[in-house]
Amino acid sequence: MVNAQGVHIFPLRVYCEDTDASGIVYYANYLRFAERARTEMLRDMGVNQSELMAEKGVAFAVRHCTVDYMKPGRLDDNLEVHTHIVEVGGSSLTAEQSVRRDGTDLVALNLRLVCMNPDGRPTRLPADVRTGFLECCNTK
Repeated sequence: MVNAQGVHIFPLRVYCEDTDASGIVYYANYLRFAERARTEMLRDMGVNQSELMAEKGVAFAVRHCTVDYMKPGRLDDNLEVHTHIVEVGGSSLTAEQSVRRDGTDLVALNLRLVCMNPDGRPTRLPADVRTGFLECCNTK
């Protein structure tokens, strides 16, 4: 779901497999949560990543990521991953993501994603996908 501000919201629950022995979300799992949220955002835009690769030879890869861990998520928490595409370039995207519980930020991520061809080289973002980001996410 994308709200009026162009932010995609992906709900999830924390399961035992997501936590360490003390019931706190293991830090690396926030990257997995963020990846799932971006995948579901694309699906909501009508973009299937396996079809994008098969039909247009384009895949997304994380080029840069910073993560700020502010508060822990815990077993059985209902969380939301908020994703906002800040900028759409010719072959890259800038995204801000946050993992929230009851409106409070637990983790903030800033990412630079690049489009790659099957050989791992940068490639242009397909025009229809670029337009989809611009329309759905209120980006520049």
